Amino acid sequence: MCLGIPGEVVELHPEQPDLAKVNVSGVKRLINIGLLADDPPKPGEWVLIHVGFALSKIDEAEAAAAMEF
Repeated sequence: MCLGIPGEVVELHPEQPDLAKVNVSGVKRLINIGLLADDPPKPGEWVLIHVGFALSKIDEAEAAAAMEF
């Protein structure tokens, strides 16, 4: 079992395409989005994060449910 935390993509890192800045409960941090190279997230989209890596894209309702849990 892994712990995944939802985060909203705020911006993509212009010099390193594998990195994106996300907002996780009001804290902005850089994460690696390289695992989502086939369908990279865009600003405004939500991702599920585990140890600094985006594992999957999720919708806002899934993100809200995970934050409540």
